[in-house]
Amino acid sequence: MTDVPGTGEADQANLRAPNLLYGMAAVKVVFILALLRVFVGPMTKDFFDKELISMPTWEWALCSLTPGILVFLARRPQDWASFAGERNFLRIPLSFYFLYGLAFAVFQGVWILWIAVAASIGTFVGIRYLNGKEAARDH
Repeated sequence: MTDVPGTGEADQANLRAPNLLYGMAAVKVVFILALLRVFVGPMTKDFFDKELISMPTWEWALCSLTPGILVFLARRPQDWASFAGERNFLRIPLSFYFLYGLAFAVFQGVWILWIAVAASIGTFVGIRYLNGKEAARDH
């Protein structure tokens, strides 16, 4: 009886904000692990004179999906606005996933990395769409 109509939406938005911040933290952790994974292969060759770990393939495709999942979860305008300071960082792992995936898919013939390329392009498109949607809302 004492509930004010519409407060449930505000509570829902307050619950989503920390989860989205955890999602951004997960994207950062996965990116750091992906960078370590890329550089471990050549390091094992330098240290042990043979490559103990090959270059990333399917795991790189999985890592490249994390920014896209985060952008999909933050597709509401108020959620997307909460990422105003993190949007530029989000482009860094996306660019890295895209360039690595494209280079190894084209030059090495690793077909599974086309998933990383497609996921990166899709996430770039999603970011552009959400930024355009936010700009239209502001005007």
